Amino acid sequence: MAERILIFDTTLRDGEQSPGCSMNTREKVELAKQLARLGVDVMEAGFPIASQDDFEAVRAVAGSLKGGPIIAGLARAKDVDIDRCWEAVKVAERPRIHTFIATSEIHIKYKLKSTQEEVLEATVAAVTRAKRYTDDVEFSAEDAHRTDQDYLCRVVEAAIKAGATTINIPDTVGYGLPWEFGDRIRNLMSRVPGIERVVVSAHCHNDLGLGVANSLEAIRAGARQIECTINGIGERAGNASLEELVMALRTRKDFFGFDTGIRTEEIYRTSRLLQSITGVNVQPNKAVVGANAFAHEAGIHQHGVLQTPLTYEIMTPESVGVPKSQLVLGKHSGRHAFKKRLEELGVELSEDDLNKAFGRFKDLCDRKKEVFDDDLLALVGDELLTSNQGYRLAHLQFTSGTNIVPTATVRLQLHDATCQESGWGDGPVDAAYKAIDAITKVPGKLLEYQIRAITAGKDALGEVTVTVDVDGRRVIGRANSTDVIEASVRAYLNAINKVVVRQAPANAK
Repeated sequence: MAERILIFDTTLRDGEQSPGCSMNTREKVELAKQLARLGVDVMEAGFPIASQDDFEAVRAVAGSLKGGPIIAGLARAKDVDIDRCWEAVKVAERPRIHTFIATSEIHIKYKLKSTQEEVLEATVAAVTRAKRYTDDVEFSAEDAHRTDQDYLCRVVEAAIKAGATTINIPDTVGYGLPWEFGDRIRNLMSRVPGIERVVVSAHCHNDLGLGVANSLEAIRAGARQIECTINGIGERAGNASLEELVMALRTRKDFFGFDTGIRTEEIYRTSRLLQSITGVNVQPNKAVVGANAFAHEAGIHQHGVLQTPLTYEIMTPESVGVPKSQLVLGKHSGRHAFKKRLEELGVELSEDDLNKAFGRFKDLCDRKKEVFDDDLLALVGDELLTSNQGYRLAHLQFTSGTNIVPTATVRLQLHDATCQESGWGDGPVDAAYKAIDAITKVPGKLLEYQIRAITAGKDALGEVTVTVDVDGRRVIGRANSTDVIEASVRAYLNAINKVVVRQAPANAK
């Protein structure tokens, strides 16, 4: 049996730090459940000391997953961080405290304004304190790749003696080259006493596009845990991409000889869910999960694939969960067929969410002659992320033309109350947004507006993603519909609702 590489997913923590990728608690829990289905070994749920929202989200994730992955929280090498982290993760069945401190000279001197000896002392103190709470303690030497090698060995040895069970070696700024990073891991493996008793981990950023390459080289050098994110999201240029890393190990098992516990058939759905939550889409040529990953346009490629897919596909679409069959559902399809097809696509909904999604499916069938798998995934993704709180669109009517002033009438429902306003503007979207502002009293400034077709055909679903500034806070809204005006209104309302729900009193229902 092949040796196993542990997959440490930090989408909810490092990934969320990517500009525009912030998530609320409900979204984090939803994604966490999917990451558990995906089969990650460790899930870093957040940075509890960062804010009350982050603390609550980490605690919610830790309490919602039973019998799944280890739930880790991040903490600086400070007592207050470690204590707060434990309060958030202690409800998990398998909690981990992940503490870190910078070890490179540039960080010690300019960021910490400290010394190597003080950092060494802080390392020991942090791991020792974390160990009082749990046996599972991970220590990270931030900016390890730019750290003096001799000093890095001292820090790692001290962390192990203090009780760390996982030692993480981050290339925090994506500076390393594969052969350099591999040599750094090998040096630690050969020089640090006791390192054979711990799991050595690698956390590689992608500033030079080498995050996955450096992670693979770390595995060759002895690392047995890799820290990565879905779609490679994260600070700056992002992190090593989980899907690329896992499929490289699987596709080239003849070379690496390692397994992971990832259920690769869940990769595509996990990627799509993250895109739905954040509104940040991957580029079409993104490896493994991009729209073109299994698309063939050149005639010679098409001919080869028709004869034998392996001629131009080194992995099958099914192996990563890309829906191959395009089951056609329509207005005559019943709830049972709808539910069964969702289950085949790996979507599990509560009865309440299923009923809501089925209602939207029927509405979609009235607009489209054929409803395909991609339509269903987009529709359900939209339903999952629709908050039970906040405003709901009850009615939309608009007029527009070349010689008339565009107007829109919007009726919104908030709990049991209904409000209606009309607005006018440069177009029906602008007019509708002004009507929403008048109802909600939350003036949003539209910063970005994107629209794309999710599926093929003239009646394709249009997905609208908006970035809205509300009192200096950037929020992202997303929605889809065959009517792009309706999608635009729902996307804006989705963004505004994130502000409305957050501003509501804690005991509001």
